[in-house]
Amino acid sequence: MRTKPLHNLWRVLALAALLQLTVADADTAAANATHFDLNRSDIREFISEVATRNALPPRTVRALLSHAVPQIRVIERTEQPAERVLAWWEYRAHFVTEKRIQAGVDFWVEHRVELERVAAERGVPPEYIVAILGCETFYGRMTGHDRVLDSLMTLAFAQPVPSKLSRSELEQFILLTREERIDPLTVMGSYAGAMGAPQFMPSSYRRFAVDADGDRRRDLWNDWPDIFASVANFLREHGWETATPVMGNASIDAGSPFHIDLRNLELTTTLGELRAQGVESALAAPPTTPVILVSAEEHDGPAYRIGFKNFQVITRYNRSARYAMAVHDLALAIAARMPGAAP
Repeated sequence: MRTKPLHNLWRVLALAALLQLTVADADTAAANATHFDLNRSDIREFISEVATRNALPPRTVRALLSHAVPQIRVIERTEQPAERVLAWWEYRAHFVTEKRIQAGVDFWVEHRVELERVAAERGVPPEYIVAILGCETFYGRMTGHDRVLDSLMTLAFAQPVPSKLSRSELEQFILLTREERIDPLTVMGSYAGAMGAPQFMPSSYRRFAVDADGDRRRDLWNDWPDIFASVANFLREHGWETATPVMGNASIDAGSPFHIDLRNLELTTTLGELRAQGVESALAAPPTTPVILVSAEEHDGPAYRIGFKNFQVITRYNRSARYAMAVHDLALAIAARMPGAAP
């Protein structure tokens, strides 16, 4: 659901800051068990650094963070994401479903003109834009039920090991809500702090979101032109290559001396080098083409695929080979079922 902008919210927070206890007074006050202790040295340092870097009053930043509530379930969910605990065939069965495919077709038909305009302008096929939205939020229907402020504050300051990335995203969130006139106290997202139909993290929102319809706002909840252009812009800025393959199936000779690093998401070998190790693919490409060999285990045993540059680009959206394969398979399934599609 779209969060409503509050033009004067930051003025309200600044006023609220003037009514808060001073740091000296707060040291003697009883801690509120349902909120963060803003007098912790690391949180006080964060507030000071954010305020200094961005020319913000420290009291205003402090007033906003005083509303954050720790969410232990956020930490629990980050410890067991589906990308790590499910085999590929289980992961695929969750995302590439009949319901998601048909909903993707209907969604594409409904937004066909705008999707194809964006695809033509930015060189990203519409099926991949649609598939990412399908995997992320079921085409904008499920954009998250966790308050972003709580999630980011929890990940930044409630974990045993401090998360510099989460603290950076929290800072980006503070800046984003000011720039886009978003109410930071009501905006909802994923447990990791991702927002809107495309589930952009705050840093990605600020860097890659696009105002496609010229209304001077980048709305990733309700404005489909902005959403489509932003997803395409993200992929394009990460190196998407127009009219080149994403991935293909691979067959491996028995006894071939190949090795797969399941954590590797880089193009660390070439098609020719894989062929020399007994790995074959039906896709035609020069032997010097950079690729990645991916494990795509099925229910009945091992299976493999070869990913190209565009496959690697999708992993920048979610750093998981399984996620990128799910987007690819969903995209092909939706495109194959579109009215007028070639058999």
